[in-house]
Amino acid sequence: MSRYKPYPEYKESGVEWLGEVPEQWEVMKLKYIAHSQPSNIDKKSKDGEPDVLLCNYTDVYYNDFITNEIDFMKATATYDQINKFRLDVGDVIITKDSEGSEDIAIAAYVKETQDNLVCGYHLTLIKPTECVGSYLFRAINSTGLHDQFKVAANGITRYGLSVYGINNVLLPVPSSKEQTTIANFLERETTKIDILISKQERLIELLQEKIISVAMDEQINGEGKFERLMHLVDIIERPVKLNPQTEYTALGLYNRGRGLFHKPAKHGNEMGDSDFFYVKSGDLILSGQFAWEGAVALAKDTENGCVVSHRYPILRGKTLHTEYLLALFMTDFGNFLLNECSRGAAGRNRPLNTGLLLSEKIRVPSESTQNIIKKLVYKKFEIEQKAKKAITLLKERRTALISAAVTGKIDVREAV
Repeated sequence: MSRYKPYPEYKESGVEWLGEVPEQWEVMKLKYIAHSQPSNIDKKSKDGEPDVLLCNYTDVYYNDFITNEIDFMKATATYDQINKFRLDVGDVIITKDSEGSEDIAIAAYVKETQDNLVCGYHLTLIKPTECVGSYLFRAINSTGLHDQFKVAANGITRYGLSVYGINNVLLPVPSSKEQTTIANFLERETTKIDILISKQERLIELLQEKIISVAMDEQINGEGKFERLMHLVDIIERPVKLNPQTEYTALGLYNRGRGLFHKPAKHGNEMGDSDFFYVKSGDLILSGQFAWEGAVALAKDTENGCVVSHRYPILRGKTLHTEYLLALFMTDFGNFLLNECSRGAAGRNRPLNTGLLLSEKIRVPSESTQNIIKKLVYKKFEIEQKAKKAITLLKERRTALISAAVTGKIDVREAV
C-alpha cells in the first residue's frame, strides 16, 4: 500500500482503535446514519400469506453481493414482514448470530433485487439513511468495525448481536461523494484480489469433487454388501472430568464441509453444564444441530486433546475407514442420509438422531477404494493447508486495503 498517499491533514477521532481521521471526516454511531432491523421471517410457508423469495443466512455468508443470480429460497411472509424486510438496492445485510464469534456481522451488499425478495431469519437488515450503502458495506468489513461487532456479540454456545449492539458501533464517515469514491475504488481493487483467491479455492474444489466421485461410484457400482452403519462404525465417548483450574479448548463445526474451528480456551468452571468428550486425530465429528447442512469434519493432529460437548457425536470406523465415511457424507447420498435423520421444525435447528443414522444401510466399499479415498482425503488436507496459507495472505491484504481506505489512512481519491 506504499503507493497510496495519506490525506493532507488529520485530526484526533477520540476513538482509540481509530486514531486520527482526515480533517473533514466525522465519527458517528451507526444508528445516526442507518436503520437496523433483525428479521423474523423464517423459511416456513403458511397458507394465506403472500409468496416471497427469501435471502437467507447462507446467501449472505457466501456472497459479498446480493444479485438476481442467486437461487433464493421460496417461502411466505405477512404483509407487515414484507414491508419491513423487503430488500432494496443499496441495503446492507449482516449475519446476527452464529456458533463462532468470527462469523458475526458477515456483510453482503444488495446490488440487485426483486419486488418479493426479503431478508430472512438469523440476519439483520441495515437500511442506509444518511450514508452510501456500498461504503457502509465496506466499512463493516474493515478490521476495526468488525472487531466492534464481535465485542458486542453475546453468548456462550452461540453468539448473537442485538440491535443495541449494532446501533452503537462507531464508524468514520466522509462526505457522500467521497464515500462513493472509496466504495468504487475498493470494488475495483478487491475484485482483482478475489480472482486470485478463487483460483486457490478451485484447487481444493477439484480434489473434493474427485473424492465425492470415487465415494459415490462405489455406492452405485461397487460389489460390496449393504450393511447398517452401526455394524461398520463405533460411537466414541471419552468423558472429560472438568477441572475448574484447567483450560480446555472446545471445537465447533462450520457447515458445508468447511471443517472445524477452535473456540477460545476456557477454564473448567467456565464451561457450563454440558458434558464434554475428548477428541483425537482421526475422529469424525458431526454437529448434533446442523449435520444436515454438512457440518461434518475429520479431526486432525491440531485437534488432539480438544473437547466437544454432547451436542457433537463422534464416530470412528470399525470395519470401515473413517475417511471413507467422511467422503460418503460429502456426497449427495450422504447429505440425503443426514437430512433424513435430522428432525425438527425450529428454523435451521434440526437435531440429528444418531441412532436413526446408524440404522441406515450403505454399500460396504472395497478395501482398495477405501485406501484411494484415504489418500485423497489426506492429499486434500495437504493442498488445503498450502492453499489456505495463500488465501489467508490475500485476504489479509484485502482486509488491510479496505481498513486503510475506510478509516482514511490512505487517500484514494486520485487512485486510478
